[in-house]
Amino acid sequence: MAERGGDDMMVRAMPVVFVLLWSTGFIGAKFGLDYAEPFTFLTLRFLGTLLVLLLIIQLLGATWPRSPLLWLHVAVSGSLVQAAYLGGVFYSIYSGMPAGLAALLVGLHPLLTALIARPWLGERISPVRWLGIGLGLVGITLVLTDKLDADAAVLFAGFGLEAVAMAFVALFAISVGTLYQKRFCGGIDLLTGTFIQFLAASALLGVAALLLETREVDWTPAFILTLGWLILGLSVAAILLLMALIRRGEASRVASLFYLVPPVTALEAWLLFGERLGVGAVIGVGISVLGVALAVRARS
Repeated sequence: MAERGGDDMMVRAMPVVFVLLWSTGFIGAKFGLDYAEPFTFLTLRFLGTLLVLLLIIQLLGATWPRSPLLWLHVAVSGSLVQAAYLGGVFYSIYSGMPAGLAALLVGLHPLLTALIARPWLGERISPVRWLGIGLGLVGITLVLTDKLDADAAVLFAGFGLEAVAMAFVALFAISVGTLYQKRFCGGIDLLTGTFIQFLAASALLGVAALLLETREVDWTPAFILTLGWLILGLSVAAILLLMALIRRGEASRVASLFYLVPPVTALEAWLLFGERLGVGAVIGVGISVLGVALAVRARS
């Protein structure tokens, strides 16, 4: 009984750990992009991740997918969830967008995923879950409004429509990629599946770095530490956790967890970079938490 209780606690803790890990990705991007361009930065991160995953796969004897078609499906999902999503986020922050604002824009992901999941996967979203998703969107809007209402012209100084467009590219990529993985990549080993995803993503972003960037890197201790955290904490731990969560539940319910990421990121950005967090943002955090609780707990 004690062992079963421990397993239940571990399962319940998975969403909390995932949100905390995922939110630090925006903070890591803010730190690391001072030392490397976005596609170069991500290519280095993915290559390091591949080395770590290959070691784990060898130690645990994980099985590789036998079907070439399944390899292709996993590569497509990796191109969306890893290359396009992270590439869009990193490029937006590199172009001057605040980390908290980038998190808020891509935080619309649960709503978009739920809308796409209904016709694509045939998921029925209950009225209570729609209420939760709506509350989450209201909460994010309050946080966003709080960050913009002081002086929008000053806040957006230094970045333009290109940064906003790349943030929306990331939004669509993570939404479609989550559903694509749920639809076409079921039953695959988590470790080897993640390896294939990063292999495809590193190839795409490596080409982008070769064609569009100088590929110069300032190898400071701060950059090395940031890169190490993004490899171990984000690309390995958080992505494996995300895949496990997708496998355990419906795509729209899993996506609802992302509503917690923008408020947590806003708190971290306020503490680390001084990005303002006013009363409206605090209220938005509370509404987002309530919305996530409803969306995740409600059953179809």
